[in-house]
Amino acid sequence: MKNLPYDPLKDFIPVAPLTSQPYVLVAGKLAGITTVGELVAAAKAKPGQLKFGSTGVGTGSHLGSEKFNLAARIKAIHIPAQPGEGIADTIANTVAGRTDYLRAPIQLALVDIRAGKLCPLGVSTKKRSSLLPEIPTIAEAGVADFDHPIWYGVWTPAGTPAGVVDKLAKDIARVLAAPDMRDWLAKHGADPMSMTQPEFAHFVVSESENAARIVEAAGIKPR
Repeated sequence: MKNLPYDPLKDFIPVAPLTSQPYVLVAGKLAGITTVGELVAAAKAKPGQLKFGSTGVGTGSHLGSEKFNLAARIKAIHIPAQPGEGIADTIANTVAGRTDYLRAPIQLALVDIRAGKLCPLGVSTKKRSSLLPEIPTIAEAGVADFDHPIWYGVWTPAGTPAGVVDKLAKDIARVLAAPDMRDWLAKHGADPMSMTQPEFAHFVVSESENAARIVEAAGIKPR
């Protein structure tokens, strides 16, 4: 977006990361695609004809799919969610065949996967998910070195006293290290992230730069 009323890097202080978890790349049953290899082959056989869904231009599901398309060297049509629509609508479009494939948070796609309405092709992280242990990573499925998780963190407004930021960072790290919290997160397919506050601040800048490279390479138009 060209005219944000704030600067996401200058107007906030990264405090601490929370969790990282994979997206799952899925195809609708009507698409007849059951593996990453079949998706890539279908897209190359019909350049620019397959459709992929997302929750909106510039969202994680959009940029991750564009990163996958670039890595797999395929071209497809982006069908973003319309105003007022969310991930449930985006998944429903793939189930109904209005889009051919989609990247969705695993826990939100599980119901339709288990019902046989969506076919899981691969997970977007370096390691498999405990929620879908039989599904390969996208890298294992043939798109070398692919890694694009969904991650969460905590920020405060710029100007927050350093002592407050430090205390929040240490308290969050302590909670995430607790065995019962780790067990609860594992049941939801999430891994706690461990970084110091300066490390997280560096990570946020790096992720912003990575996103900018995807936007440029994919030719996404700023709004």
